[in-house]
Amino acid sequence: MKTIKLIAEPRTGVGSSASKATRNEGKVPCVLYGAGENVNFCVYAADFKNLVYTPNVYKVRIDLEGKSYDAILQDIQFHPVSDAIIHVDFFAVTADKPVVMEIPVRVVGNSPGVRAGGKLVKKINKLRVRGNIANLPDYIDVSISTLEIGQSAKVKDVVVEGFEILDAKENAVLSVKTTRALMQAGADAAAAASGKK
Repeated sequence: MKTIKLIAEPRTGVGSSASKATRNEGKVPCVLYGAGENVNFCVYAADFKNLVYTPNVYKVRIDLEGKSYDAILQDIQFHPVSDAIIHVDFFAVTADKPVVMEIPVRVVGNSPGVRAGGKLVKKINKLRVRGNIANLPDYIDVSISTLEIGQSAKVKDVVVEGFEILDAKENAVLSVKTTRALMQAGADAAAAASGKK
């Protein structure tokens, strides 16, 4: 899994007025949990662009006054009107301790059902997984190479190593649906065939 580095500054006040002052400086109040003690810090809002506004997931390296923490993004709060980031929670990770994360699904292969005119529908964009951070990939590949129209790739069909998928086994990740045009073409063909009799 790729790593994004954030340069952090210590945060002395943690109340609402201190948080507001931090935001007025263009910074986001943050907390790191799981590092033995909660660590309060702030990061410039612009530095979150590549971490938050992307379908990808990353491990985060937080550099704070000469110390480095490896973490994952745990929770993020947005302003209800402006959509600006107002608070971020991180969770510290270590090489030997499993974490729970959501990893993006990547479609691989060519579906015979899509080639026949079906439509590929992605039902799950990210799969919830548990494993050591070193074993977690950037993507989970889901193959559509065998999917005909009306068929689905389910969670139980996804093969992974070194970590486990927590989503329900019967949940469909991807499916190939028939399209209106295809249904109409079938109806037209049936009508033409019956008219010839």
